[in-house]
Amino acid sequence: MSNVTEKKLNDFMAKVIAKNPSEIEFHQAVHEVVGSLLPYIEEHPHYSEAKILERMVEPERVILFRVPWLDDKGEVQINKGYRIEMNSAIGPYKGGLRFHPTVNLGILKFLAFEQVLKNSLTTLPMGGGKGGSDFDPKGKSDNDVMRFCQSFMSELFRHIGPNTDVPAGDIGVGGREIGFLFGQYKRLRNEFTGVLTGKGIEWGGSLIRPEATGYGATYFAEEMLKTRGQSFVGKVVVISGSGNVAQYATEKVTQLGGKVVTLSDSSGYIYDEKGIDAEKLAFIMQLKNVKRGRIAEYAAKFGAKFVEGERPWGVKCDVAMPCATQNEINEDEAKMLVANGCFVVSEGANMPSTPEAVDFYVKSKILYGPGKAANAGGVATSGLEMSQNSLRLSWTRAEVDARLHQIMVDIHQTCVKYGTQPDGFINYVNGANIGGFVKVADAMLAQGLV
Repeated sequence: MSNVTEKKLNDFMAKVIAKNPSEIEFHQAVHEVVGSLLPYIEEHPHYSEAKILERMVEPERVILFRVPWLDDKGEVQINKGYRIEMNSAIGPYKGGLRFHPTVNLGILKFLAFEQVLKNSLTTLPMGGGKGGSDFDPKGKSDNDVMRFCQSFMSELFRHIGPNTDVPAGDIGVGGREIGFLFGQYKRLRNEFTGVLTGKGIEWGGSLIRPEATGYGATYFAEEMLKTRGQSFVGKVVVISGSGNVAQYATEKVTQLGGKVVTLSDSSGYIYDEKGIDAEKLAFIMQLKNVKRGRIAEYAAKFGAKFVEGERPWGVKCDVAMPCATQNEINEDEAKMLVANGCFVVSEGANMPSTPEAVDFYVKSKILYGPGKAANAGGVATSGLEMSQNSLRLSWTRAEVDARLHQIMVDIHQTCVKYGTQPDGFINYVNGANIGGFVKVADAMLAQGLV
């Protein structure tokens, strides 16, 4: 980056930070994207003249509301509810709802901003949004969760719709929560419509949706491996997390011939040198999805190693797939990964690598798939669910999986198109950012000053 470009980036970020104080994750996401885009925009000054970047970092609409609800003891509880409607240039706002104590405005704005570019990369007509609450469903009864979801939707329903804003699930929002939210929307609006994705198969959901993010991140890694004439066969894979994304990434990696040796949760990680096969994965799915237990129970059952309070990035591997949460790999951990032979990182989570870690990946010239590209399979399949709802039909599992696979191949090709450097190295960070930006920016220019 030239000194002039770096000054432009610093000046731009100073304005963003002044307008959005204390929103650290949002600042991080914007800095990473704008750093990639500025050299491209300098070569295409019409974007700068129209202030496209300045418009893109400003949400079209921010909705903040209170969520009062009664718990099982009859006590009144109050949470905050949010919806960030970031950009609708290429379609209705689309993005998940996150229920977790860490939810705040800055985290949701970072996620919504990333979602705009991610949705653009899918080639489907979806804008970007994100929402949620600081409500924690962990340890709550079904009735507690139902009453909270009903109160939350009693405000949110007036701001969403199949042609306006179509939320989905995210951390803390699975099939149970989507069901309660959809039921309340249907009651309030007196209509059965595709306003939420991640629904049950029997009432408008899509096959492959639970698997989509994990499968998609694996398909993307497979495409990156192909650029070096390789495949997953025989590769040792380290995965973080043990929720939906991690589970199905493990399943697909195993199907493609790789060996997954770690999974984790907030208590620590398990290391199984023999690999987590289908039988062991079934135990994890029962443990995490039904019993809602801790990953340490796996180690006790299968004789694996459990490392308390740590993340798995010191384990020797060929491929790393962070599938837990943001900023879970720092610079030191990135260096450990590369030193231990890792040459592929495919992000199943949103922004799981710190800026310093990302810089190290790129400098090391490993195959690095940033989240907005690698984990776009989830929202892509949500888009396919929207299509099925509009058509009033349901595609088979094989049809949806084939469409998902092709979308991930197409996203990879876009990254190659915009990210290939003169020396042949594919900078997937630049490729994803520029590829996602161009489609949205051109749509904004076509629609005037909106």
